[in-house]
Amino acid sequence: MTAPITAETLADFAQAWNDHDIEKLMSHMHADCKFHAVAGPDLMGRTFSGLAEVREGFKAAWQNFPDAAWLNGDHFVVGDRGVSESTFCGTKADGSRIEARMVDVFTFKDGKILIKNAYRKDRPALAG
Repeated sequence: MTAPITAETLADFAQAWNDHDIEKLMSHMHADCKFHAVAGPDLMGRTFSGLAEVREGFKAAWQNFPDAAWLNGDHFVVGDRGVSESTFCGTKADGSRIEARMVDVFTFKDGKILIKNAYRKDRPALAG
């Protein structure tokens, strides 16, 4: 039997984001995972499907924002769903900086993250 996802699991997942640790992040993901990014051409933003695509989608966050950090996390789980709320901070190559509250809405399966659906406030960039 698989251990259930808890708020502590989501806190560990969030720490892996802050550590820029792709292997630890991927260890939390289900084989059939999906990641709906905060931006993209579709209703759900850009969707990455499967472990290989999700890995590349996750790594893109650090490529676009080399100093990316998710701060002041608050996490909760109810059944096979969960939410992580945090403040995203990051600087783009042009020096503009984002600092905005965001949430990830999760769906779980077999003790892993099946879907990570990211939402972020559309706040104007801060001066570099």
